[in-house]
Amino acid sequence: MERARRSLICAISLLLTFHNAFCFYLPGVAPEDFQKGDPLSVKVNKLTSTKTQLPYSFYSVPFCRPESIIDSRENLGEVLRGDRIENSPYTFKMREPEMCHVVCRLVLDDKTAKEFKEKIEDEYRVNMILDNLPLVVPVRRLEQEAPPAYQQGVYIGVKGQYSGSKDEKHFIHNHLTFTVKYHKDLQTDAARIVGFEVMPFSVKHEYDGKWAGNTRLTTCDPHAKRTVSNSNSPQEVEANQEIIFTYDVEFQESDVKWASRWDAYLLMADDQIHWFSIVNSLMIVLFLSGMVAMIMLRTLYRDISKYNELETQEEAQEETGWKLVHSDVFRPPSNSDLLCVYVGTGVQFFGMMLVTMMFAVLGFLSPSNRGGLMTAMLLLWVFMGLFAGYSASRLYKMFKGTEWKRIALRTAFLFPATVFVIFFILNALIWGQKSSGAVPFGTMFALVFLWFGISVPLVFVGSYVGFRKPTIEDPVKTNKIPRQIPEQAWYMNPIFSVLIGGILPFGAVFIELFFILTSIWLNQFYYLFGFLFIVFVILIVTCAEITIVLCYFQLCSEDYLWWWRSYLTSGSSALYLFLYATFYFFTKLDITKPVSGILYFGYMLIASYAFFVLTGTIGFYACFWFTRLIYSSVKID
Repeated sequence: MERARRSLICAISLLLTFHNAFCFYLPGVAPEDFQKGDPLSVKVNKLTSTKTQLPYSFYSVPFCRPESIIDSRENLGEVLRGDRIENSPYTFKMREPEMCHVVCRLVLDDKTAKEFKEKIEDEYRVNMILDNLPLVVPVRRLEQEAPPAYQQGVYIGVKGQYSGSKDEKHFIHNHLTFTVKYHKDLQTDAARIVGFEVMPFSVKHEYDGKWAGNTRLTTCDPHAKRTVSNSNSPQEVEANQEIIFTYDVEFQESDVKWASRWDAYLLMADDQIHWFSIVNSLMIVLFLSGMVAMIMLRTLYRDISKYNELETQEEAQEETGWKLVHSDVFRPPSNSDLLCVYVGTGVQFFGMMLVTMMFAVLGFLSPSNRGGLMTAMLLLWVFMGLFAGYSASRLYKMFKGTEWKRIALRTAFLFPATVFVIFFILNALIWGQKSSGAVPFGTMFALVFLWFGISVPLVFVGSYVGFRKPTIEDPVKTNKIPRQIPEQAWYMNPIFSVLIGGILPFGAVFIELFFILTSIWLNQFYYLFGFLFIVFVILIVTCAEITIVLCYFQLCSEDYLWWWRSYLTSGSSALYLFLYATFYFFTKLDITKPVSGILYFGYMLIASYAFFVLTGTIGFYACFWFTRLIYSSVKID
């Protein structure tokens, strides 16, 4: 709460000082000033691997430990991400460099050697935090003048071979050279931390005599000004081997101000690809907009003028198609209750995504606010249950439904229960691997409470309010006897048109989807919410327009069963999303363990299901608006 309060105060003050908007700070933590000699506490976070996707707590591996391990209080989003932030034996003093500081000495037995080897084999990285900045390893780019890229976390070790030997060995990074960058206030002499970098080395430390608490190393001695600069004599991981963990720390003054310290971490060198993606998507939107405009002009304009002008036979046949089904077009569909539930859930998702995007664009959900994005999405989902119930019951009443409580119950439970079952199974698999990514019982109880204690009641409240509203009247009357649908051309086959309809919405977002998947599964920073918001708007327009176009063609062929097809037309883009996720898995990821593969496809199945609900609802409402517009704008004889 204190962090959130300080973040809000910081955000408000920044908004009031709008003239400094060019260095707008991404809220997450209040700035802290350090005087020379002030203690700096390094915290450790989870161990992560892109090969296994299973995080582990730092002390699940026999690293050096402080006298007592103190857990930091994580928010809901951090727990769900598997973050486990704890104190560490690494302690610095502000602007006081240290050289070859010995952390601890370990003698490996068979068990600890095996644990280290397994983590090195799976390419696990150590994640540390200093003043809310993550530890990064600078990686030089091929272009000499380009700023370095940053790899989040440092590898526990590497596999390699001695020269002249074919046997592969495991070497541990037991010496870390930290670089703390700071921005100094010339008036007060206080400084703020603006960077936290490291260079890892593997060094087999040596010393004279027997080991004691004050033993001086011969391989790394601050008195002799002997520092570690390479890994020519690496430290091997084997049973009965002695490992001495050491570190250096140097301080560098930087011109980067504290408000801009995350800019380097969030720098994307390939922003031209994003612009290409947006231009590509805009071309799709312009093409669809032209088709929609043509349809609206060709149908509504002449109908509003009551057909005063003489039409050609071809135009008359075209217009007659959709006019002929006016008495059936608003006939309630089969499984109308289920459609109401999915539409309500889609509205809930749309509201959550829209508000989340707005907060993210303003900077409130930056990586500096750990877990903030996931926490915000969960809370917004819960509170958007009000709109889910309202939308579902309004549509349900239009279909002449009377039992609003039943529709509210199904809206509150259908989608969340499906996701919760999949999530529970995946969590059980993670728990079986003893990973810190497993959601604890207390957090699971909190999720259930949010669902049953807040979301479900809000869905019922929304349903009650929506059901008391006047019924949405159809613009034309519906006959009691349904009209026979003529045989359709092959290209108007429901399966074919639905599959075709999902291609363009997916095509509008798939490039941005690549960066999102990379940030999630390859442990990289993603903060291009400005691009993402533009792509989200393009997705909405594309889903709406492709559904309207295909709905018009369907009505012209005298097929009035548009309700479900309008939902499935844009919703089918979720199928392409899952297929792309499968392609991404086999081409970009190096996951070999079955459990990790199940986790990937399980979570992507949830994401695709959510995408289906979101895009399907957008398409449905677009077609709903379109049909009501065209049938209410013309005089039906």
